Amino acid sequence: MFKKLEQKYKTLFQIVKFALVGGLNTALDFAVLNALIWATGTSSGKWIILFNSLAFTAAVINSYILNKIWTFQSKEKKVASQFARFITVSLIGWVVNTAIVFTVTTYIDPYFGLNETLWANVAKIVATGVALVWNFIGYKLWAFRDKDQETEVS
Repeated sequence: MFKKLEQKYKTLFQIVKFALVGGLNTALDFAVLNALIWATGTSSGKWIILFNSLAFTAAVINSYILNKIWTFQSKEKKVASQFARFITVSLIGWVVNTAIVFTVTTYIDPYFGLNETLWANVAKIVATGVALVWNFIGYKLWAFRDKDQETEVS
């Protein structure tokens, strides 16, 4: 019964799975970012680009594995080309994400009496939301679109 529902509402189930995987990836992303901020005492400027990039990389690796196997259940045999598509989508998401985090933490003073670390987290929340939409669309329509699915649709 559950399989029938999943087949009938495939995209809805993918969105739910993507959200769950995304929640885990986001937790990992924030944990790495905050660990680096805590370890160095630095939460803005050029170092935030490196810290955000390292955090993003950890989350992207986790994302590829879980989204391939569980969310989109991709059977693609050409893993290298699929991973290249995934990385392309993810890198664009990273550029958007990092640009938002850098701009907000470097050029906008913290609001609401927040300290710089909390402000970096506010920036990261906004950046994550924007990148999330881009990533789901890119993964679904391009990165995890199996060749046999393309044939069925044509």
